[in-house]
Amino acid sequence: MSHSHLHSNSLSKSTLWMALLVAVTFFMENLDATVIATAIPQMAREFVVSPVELNIGISAYLLAVAIFIPISGWLAGRIGARRVFVGAILIFTLASVMCGMSKSLPMFAFSRILQGIGGALMVPVGRMVVLGMTAKKDMVKTIAFISWPGLIAPVLGPPLGGVIVTYSHWSWIFWLNIPLGVLALIASFFLVPQTREKVIRAFDIKGFIFTASAFVMMITGLELMGHGEIDSGCMLIAGGLIFSILTFRHSFVHPRPLLPFSTLTIQTFRSAVVGGSLFRASINAIPFLLPLLFQLSFGWSAVQAGSMVLWVFAGNLAMKPATTWLMKRWGFRRILMWNGVISLLAILSCLLLSPSLSYYAIAVILFIGGLTRSLQFSCYNSLGFADVPQDKMSDASVIFSIFFQFSMSAGIALSALFLRLSMVWNNHHTPAHVDINLAFIGISVLVLFSMIDVYRLEKSAGQQVLG
Repeated sequence: MSHSHLHSNSLSKSTLWMALLVAVTFFMENLDATVIATAIPQMAREFVVSPVELNIGISAYLLAVAIFIPISGWLAGRIGARRVFVGAILIFTLASVMCGMSKSLPMFAFSRILQGIGGALMVPVGRMVVLGMTAKKDMVKTIAFISWPGLIAPVLGPPLGGVIVTYSHWSWIFWLNIPLGVLALIASFFLVPQTREKVIRAFDIKGFIFTASAFVMMITGLELMGHGEIDSGCMLIAGGLIFSILTFRHSFVHPRPLLPFSTLTIQTFRSAVVGGSLFRASINAIPFLLPLLFQLSFGWSAVQAGSMVLWVFAGNLAMKPATTWLMKRWGFRRILMWNGVISLLAILSCLLLSPSLSYYAIAVILFIGGLTRSLQFSCYNSLGFADVPQDKMSDASVIFSIFFQFSMSAGIALSALFLRLSMVWNNHHTPAHVDINLAFIGISVLVLFSMIDVYRLEKSAGQQVLG
């Protein structure tokens, strides 16, 4: 499409519609990672298991996503992006139906794994197609467009889950995906171009085994530690680290590796992946911890807790119009530094939350946290692809998705771990007596670590996409 045909906001119509479609699938995938958090007590009663055991519903989904993301780039090159994208939406939608119909925990866990596989193939392939269609100067706009649902979904998840659980049955959480899935399916036939690689590359089996082992061990290890099984958790994490190193080394010796870590030699991309992952873990932990704080410590209902968390969402929304302007005005490094400090303070101010605080005081604390996390999130996402050359976009998209997904699951797993530690610390055996403050402190440490990477960035980092 020639530049004379571009419409007023400089993004071509086809790119804009394609970005919207990917945004919808991203929203579905991220919403389903978090929406069941509030529904866990009701589902646990129905499946006759403890609420903690139902965490497998969250973990199984995240694990499946993490294992299958690396295959997405290879598959798209092999059979074409459109086929992979359409197939992924189909799997995701059918698995949502199965989740809603589940009558037992094993059935539910199986459906969630299937849903995770669909989610894993949907988003990286979609992002890959959009970024391949986008000019560098439109990159910030397009990425903001695609990544925003990923920010909204974790915050909207718990209140939406709360409303559904209170006024209806938990299965509606999954049936909501059906109309979205059907719309996305129809749209993808019109919008997704059929692309294939000129050179069909062989599947990197060794790389896949290393990667899958690393992720499964790391996420399961974090999970186990969250359930109080510290020894086996530590062993798995150690194993995961060994496989991570093997994956990394393999990626530099294999001619066409499944995970091309060479993209991490680009400084801005590396910073957005490493520092950004630490920060994203905190973003995902907050909507998980706040409903627990409000329900367990304040004794609020699921709807009350969920609607209070909407103030975080309001903050995310309010920051959106100013994001691009702020990035262009101050540059990536300065914003990531100063806004990171404010984000850190916003998380620490959650320690001040108590039932005696007025509604408005709590709302303001959550709103400011939402503002700062939204800006930081968008900054990282735009910076990530700033210096990636067009021919490396598909590789970068896969690497970015993997770390993105891992940070999402790590955020929740680490929160559970901090909660478990606080129970051990206070000699309590029931979640009702958990000290959630310890988890907030743990999460703020993650944000602190993410700042180290920002500090190392050059002052002019990512300038070419800011114009």
